[in-house]
Amino acid sequence: MTVVDELQADRFRTELIGYCYRYFASYAEAEDAVQETLTRAWQHADEFRDESSLRTWLYRIATNICLDMAKAPQRRTLPMDLSGPGAIPDDPTALTTLPEATWVGPIADAALTTDPADATIVGESIRLAFITALQVLPPRQRVVLILRDVLGWSAQESAKLLGFSVASVNSALARARKTLSDASGSDASGGTRPVSARDPAQRRRDQELLTAYVAAFRAYDVDRLVELLAEDATFSMPPFELWLHGIDNIERWWRGPGQVCRNSRTIVTAANGQPAVAVYHDNGTGLWLPFAIHVLDTSDDAITGITHFMGIEVFDQFGLPESVVEE
Repeated sequence: MTVVDELQADRFRTELIGYCYRYFASYAEAEDAVQETLTRAWQHADEFRDESSLRTWLYRIATNICLDMAKAPQRRTLPMDLSGPGAIPDDPTALTTLPEATWVGPIADAALTTDPADATIVGESIRLAFITALQVLPPRQRVVLILRDVLGWSAQESAKLLGFSVASVNSALARARKTLSDASGSDASGGTRPVSARDPAQRRRDQELLTAYVAAFRAYDVDRLVELLAEDATFSMPPFELWLHGIDNIERWWRGPGQVCRNSRTIVTAANGQPAVAVYHDNGTGLWLPFAIHVLDTSDDAITGITHFMGIEVFDQFGLPESVVEE
């Protein structure tokens, strides 16, 4: 099979999407970068050398594209990193919105792997907290940490791909780990390395929490929703800058502005290796339209965070329907 044939088969598209998403924290930008990677590889197929694996060659092209696209980088984040928690406004329609490029975006688990055996390990390196933390790193340190600590490349392999010395790769990795550990308060020796899957018991609890959350949300039973939360839970809704902290504030939101979610319809999905549900709002004609994808952070038997990713574009990226009808 020729190089061009292999590229046309898109053998490496899925893993390249994961690589570029971890770098950009945006599925749309990752998809653009991968498409450009495959286009360039096809255009320059005659430059490919058999002594270099096709996978490594594609990663080299993708890395150069990522770094080129970030010459004027916009660090993506979540509302919790921009300001302290806010108060529920008297007029929710006056909430401050910020451009899409401000925010970390979600990615559907299905975009990362089609093998259930890989999904649990892939998921740990794609969780929202880790993706957001990666954005703190300078571009080259971000690439090195993804290659070494997420994808498991050796220092020698990473150095060859990047055109660095092994010593430079090791130095960049040490600085990247220290930056992440300083930001999170974890141990720089490995506390930031997302290489192990959640234990099966926690995965079962996650699914139980998701099931309970969906049932309570569909019924819009605020008492039941509150029971699922950890005391210090957070709640945010990009592109709105506002975020809330603690059970009392989230409950006030649900009993106030959140009332617009009554009579919603839902489709269970999975995002960033986390439990998630797509929520559709009633437009009054027997048709429910996309509103937000809720991604849940969990710990033990409680929901510790809820991030609402809003907008039809997010639903499109997840391959979700444009509407649902009366059941």
